[in-house]
Amino acid sequence: MQREVGSLPLAPALRAKLVAAGFQTAQELLETGPCGLSKELGISKEEALEALQVVRQDCHGDAARTAGGSGTTRKCTALELLEEEQAQGFIITFCSALDNILGGGVQLTKITEICGAPGVGKTQLCMQLAVDVQIPECFGGVAGEAVFIDTEGSFMVDRVVDIATACVQHCQLIAEAHQEEDHLKALETFSLESILSHIYYFRCRDYIELLAQVYLLPDFLSEHSKVRLVVVDGIAFPFRHDFEDLSLRTRLLNGLAQQLIIIANDHKSAVVLTNQMTTRIGQNQSTLVPALGESWGHAATVRLIFHWDNSQSLMASEMCSLQLSLKMQKILK
Repeated sequence: MQREVGSLPLAPALRAKLVAAGFQTAQELLETGPCGLSKELGISKEEALEALQVVRQDCHGDAARTAGGSGTTRKCTALELLEEEQAQGFIITFCSALDNILGGGVQLTKITEICGAPGVGKTQLCMQLAVDVQIPECFGGVAGEAVFIDTEGSFMVDRVVDIATACVQHCQLIAEAHQEEDHLKALETFSLESILSHIYYFRCRDYIELLAQVYLLPDFLSEHSKVRLVVVDGIAFPFRHDFEDLSLRTRLLNGLAQQLIIIANDHKSAVVLTNQMTTRIGQNQSTLVPALGESWGHAATVRLIFHWDNSQSLMASEMCSLQLSLKMQKILK
């Protein structure tokens, strides 16, 4: 982070403004933040955010190259990759059909996107996961903590209390049935108060606050090393209005996706996003599709699409985005 401003991959005019304003290192830029940088340089907040994205990604690349020494490209076998995948834990959802379709639950180090119309249960599932991620290991959980970034104001703490209470009671029933020492010991600290105190809530009211929060998140996660789940409830909401420059929106979204991938991999956490649906007009019919366009559709590792069938029972389609553009679709009946 001590890289000099003059060596950063920014436009020459912007570098000149930074030097004239007294900035010397990349660390100073990142500590200033988008709003402060905008005021210092007399540029828009969007330009400041884009510049900070470039600086953070460049510094992260330098750190990776330094850690890797002369061999900057990681070499491993397919067997090693398989073993790593199998070693990663899952966050169960308490819906057996959904856990089965996901291969055991929401996987750590992956990005899972949950799409669906309003009222279908996207936020409900996110709140459930924020509780489930804290289940002790002896009960089959990952004993982690959760970060919940709310862009729509949909987080309901009363509902979280209900979910957490039911989860604790469920674990108590398991402990009573098995009478194992590690179960009883884990329940001493697994309580409603403990669960609520380990869900870190952030309210972001526009895309600038969201981008700033996500780019500052690695520092927060370094201080809270037990976090195993990052939820962004409403990834599309801040980006669906007040954008005249769509190319800028695309660049900001691409940078956001890359940052979330880095967070998932570096901090061994599951990243769960919720997305709205929009109408795509075709020649003969219109269909509901996830918002933010097709390019955003490649950001997530797993995409779940919730919808109602004719009998009003919940259905979910799962599409896994792979490097070969392989798409799987399964249906929960």
